[in-house]
Amino acid sequence: MPRTLRPSSKLDPAWLQAAIRNIPDFPKPGILFRDITPLLHDAARFQAVIRAFAEHYRARRLQAIAAIEARGFILGGALACALGVSFLPVRKRGKLPWNTCRVTYDLEYGTDTVEMHRDAIRPGERVLILDDVLATGGTSRATAELVQQLHGTVVELAFLIELKALGGRQRLHGLPVYALLQL
Repeated sequence: MPRTLRPSSKLDPAWLQAAIRNIPDFPKPGILFRDITPLLHDAARFQAVIRAFAEHYRARRLQAIAAIEARGFILGGALACALGVSFLPVRKRGKLPWNTCRVTYDLEYGTDTVEMHRDAIRPGERVLILDDVLATGGTSRATAELVQQLHGTVVELAFLIELKALGGRQRLHGLPVYALLQL
């Protein structure tokens, strides 16, 4: 299979967006799901994404990346390796095998909970929070609260895609946000 070449200049949003598949009515009617698996399948695009994140954060003195399951793990693991920093998994309740710290947050209909291991962050550690999509901001805000509960410093929240119409950035209470692609 031929590989798609990376544009010669900065990461081109149209080139990036071309590898994101829109799935209507998934996981439920009325939702337009942004599927990043075609981007992950394209080695040139996936490498370009990790390279763009690494270039943006290289001088920011990060010590850890807290990535949100599941697609955030893919990006977070690759970026943590590229930057030589720790990888911290943020998971749904009951998925981590040791003592955890948790934050429960509101959804449109009900609540959800995210957790991290209690010993994941050293006090004052500089942490980037990373996920694939910023939608309404609930999970990201809860993750920031986890980092802060564990006495870490949230450097920024980073996303491959920000869905601007859903207003997630505004729900993050002034925390700095960086997105490679805004839709």
